[in-house]
Amino acid sequence: MFWQEILRINKEQGAFEFTEQAVYAGVQWVKLGVEAVGALVITIGVVLAIIRFVAHYRAEQPSNFNSVRLTLGKYLALALEFQVGADILSTAISPTWEQIGKLGAIAAIRTVLNYFLTKELEIERKRQQALEQKNSANSESS
Repeated sequence: MFWQEILRINKEQGAFEFTEQAVYAGVQWVKLGVEAVGALVITIGVVLAIIRFVAHYRAEQPSNFNSVRLTLGKYLALALEFQVGADILSTAISPTWEQIGKLGAIAAIRTVLNYFLTKELEIERKRQQALEQKNSANSESS
């Protein structure tokens, strides 16, 4: 039954149109999968950040949440990469310049967000390493 329907559509539309629609549908599914992976990465990052936050809160440490921010930030940066990949897939099948422009703007915004998030993560990581080195030096001298 499935193959009969495909052959009927193929005869009615022609091979090129059929193939074009099949490629479009395939790319849409791949795009959806990539977006789902991005959402899953965000979910995992949020869950891990919450776990770290609770552990941090229970240990009654000073209110320095850099490790929590770094955990969440790493996952957000990775998820943004997946979302940009999905946007790139969308531009491959966008039929109008208006859609390409919108996708380009979204991709640019996500890329800028990712750039600044990565920069902030680097700064926080260096700050945390310096703090750990200072704490270890203080504990050795005591």
